[in-house]
Amino acid sequence: MMPKGAGRLRLSKLNMGGIGTMLMKRVMKSKNVMDLPALVQSAQEGGVRLVACAMSMDVMGIKKEELIDGVEIAGVANYLGSTQSADLNLFI
Repeated sequence: MMPKGAGRLRLSKLNMGGIGTMLMKRVMKSKNVMDLPALVQSAQEGGVRLVACAMSMDVMGIKKEELIDGVEIAGVANYLGSTQSADLNLFI
């Protein structure tokens, strides 16, 4: 049930049988916006840390092997402790 990488993700409820995703990719290309795999790679090269929630992974049955390379796994306490002095923090 997991997608085969960031390039194969669906566009949430606006997917419309794949048409929504296709249209979004077309708009991104026409606006010279990098695709999702390139954005993730660029972020990682720029020092962004991607942290997956261990509890959420457990609840959803996601294994470390299913994540893209470079994603760290941490619990909430570890995550909050690491981001306490960060200039910017995004928790999804």
